[in-house]
Amino acid sequence: MKRSVVENKKMEHKSFCCDCSQIEISEQKKITLKKRVIKTSLMVLFTIFFTFTTSDSVFAKHGEKKPEKKGILLVAFGSSEASAQISFENIDKKTKEAFPEIPIYWAYTSHIIRNKLAAQGKILDAPEVALAKMHTEGFTHVAVQSLHTIMGEEYDDLKRIVNGFSQMGGFEKITVGYPLLSTQEDIVQVVEAIINIIPKERRPDDAVILMGHGSPHPANAFYAALMFQIQLKDPNIFVGTVEGYPEIADIQAMMVKKNIKNAYLIPFMSVAGDHAKNDMAGDEDDSWKSILTKSGIKCEAILKGTAEFDDFVNIWVDHLKVAMSHF
Repeated sequence: MKRSVVENKKMEHKSFCCDCSQIEISEQKKITLKKRVIKTSLMVLFTIFFTFTTSDSVFAKHGEKKPEKKGILLVAFGSSEASAQISFENIDKKTKEAFPEIPIYWAYTSHIIRNKLAAQGKILDAPEVALAKMHTEGFTHVAVQSLHTIMGEEYDDLKRIVNGFSQMGGFEKITVGYPLLSTQEDIVQVVEAIINIIPKERRPDDAVILMGHGSPHPANAFYAALMFQIQLKDPNIFVGTVEGYPEIADIQAMMVKKNIKNAYLIPFMSVAGDHAKNDMAGDEDDSWKSILTKSGIKCEAILKGTAEFDDFVNIWVDHLKVAMSHF
């Protein structure tokens, strides 16, 4: 007997829901695994804390107050690209200018980048390891400055680590500075910073496209908000992402509709690393440059990360100043 149209619809809906259920279960497993990794890391830190608190060589004797010692931990996603190091050098320089008396440490949140660098003989600590070392060196007050672009997954993980140290009482005071885009005021400053780095030879009818990383995190909305506000000043400046929204297809459609023939491609990431060199400016068919070229748009790539420009770095440093002001 043939099924009715309604029954067929129900079967299709059931099949669709099963597929969605599988996707949700898969995503839930990823989230659960990530939480377990973070929980394990915090348990390890808890063990480290109690191991070292028994050492009189590190901590003041019972009844004595430890002398105040302030420190700064700069935390970036990281990059193994040699050409990208100029960005981190500029951040380090500007931070030292702002806080000449405070020791500065570095950490990378990406274990893939850390492993690549370790294979090259360059050791960069994870944030929890760097904080544990600062703890054993007697720091009492630590400001952890996020060098990420948005308040996404990396920033959330960093806050969990810092909260773990705070709850263990590892420091008298530990604070976290916001990433680049955190408030409406940040967006206003970033809009001005972007306009300042556009090549002087750019004509009004030429497009400027900024490539952000993107994220499934709700904070990805900052990219769309940024494009909305920058287009109020210049409608031919676009902001897209590699792994979020807006996508290059969205920007491509808008540019074709405007009949734009020339575009400057600029990474909206702290460093001009792999994404900028390959996903943005590479020769592969799926690079932004290739996609736009096929639409009849001539592209010129500018391979400089945001942290190479003082206007952007100053925003991170201002966030660090706020974090330090709590001491």
